[in-house]
Amino acid sequence: MARMIKNLILVVGSSNTDMTVRLDRLPGSGETVIGGKFATAAGGKGANQAVGAARAGGRVAFVGRIGRDALGDAALAVLRREGIDARSVTRDRASPSGVALIFVGRNGENSIAVASGANGRLRAEDVARAGPVFRRSAILLVQLETPLAAVARAVDLAARCGVRVILNPAPAQRLPNRLLRGVSILTPNQHEAETLTGIKVKNGRDAAAAAEALLGRGVESVVITRGARGAFVATAGLRRSVPGFRVKAIDATAAGDIFNGALAVALAEGRDLLGAVRFAQAAAAISVTRLGAQSSAPTRAQIDRLLLRN
Repeated sequence: MARMIKNLILVVGSSNTDMTVRLDRLPGSGETVIGGKFATAAGGKGANQAVGAARAGGRVAFVGRIGRDALGDAALAVLRREGIDARSVTRDRASPSGVALIFVGRNGENSIAVASGANGRLRAEDVARAGPVFRRSAILLVQLETPLAAVARAVDLAARCGVRVILNPAPAQRLPNRLLRGVSILTPNQHEAETLTGIKVKNGRDAAAAAEALLGRGVESVVITRGARGAFVATAGLRRSVPGFRVKAIDATAAGDIFNGALAVALAEGRDLLGAVRFAQAAAAISVTRLGAQSSAPTRAQIDRLLLRN
């Protein structure tokens, strides 16, 4: 009997509805800024990453928890429309679906507040029920917008099933070494790397030091994303800065999510880590030239065209 080739990407994480206000500048503490433009869209780090992976050409399944409400119905419809297997999504009768309130400034910078809702009630048991999906998967992609117990169960299940784990440690928080030892690839941005290591990441030298600290805690590989300045990659026998792409950014919302979704696709297709990071950077670069979270995710053809031009 022929051996089954596993290339499914399993995303365990959050799903939100993003409510975005675009402004000339972000408001300061206690300040009201008038004149913004309002829009709603599907979001949440987990769902963003799932959509990013699907549009980049991946086969994707999603595990999460959403409310039994209109926002949850809409979120599920988006996942299914993108071709994502959402049969392992749990509907919560007690909590509403998650919501993110986002301010976006003229230069593309953003400020985000999240009401987790049902995302905050994703349980280890919800994840365990998706065991058959883990056994069919090549890559597990997780973030930190759901409870750590659910994330830890997902990482443990992945280890038992021989699945590589990408952990995007966002929003930033301290993590136990036991969890980090189960991570194949950790993908913090500069702020998240500082939270995890205590090292301020302001330049390439700082990124290298933070990566060394994380490798020392048991992570197999580290990719520290640095926006337009590219990424620093560290793994056994390799330390490399990978340059970014020059684009005109208008909205950085979900750029990191698109990066992680595309990274998972490239790895599931068998690319080496440096090649996968370059592919993911191309996807993220396109995303920052567009408005919104999931709406900014590029297609595979668009990613390939940017790579061919650079």
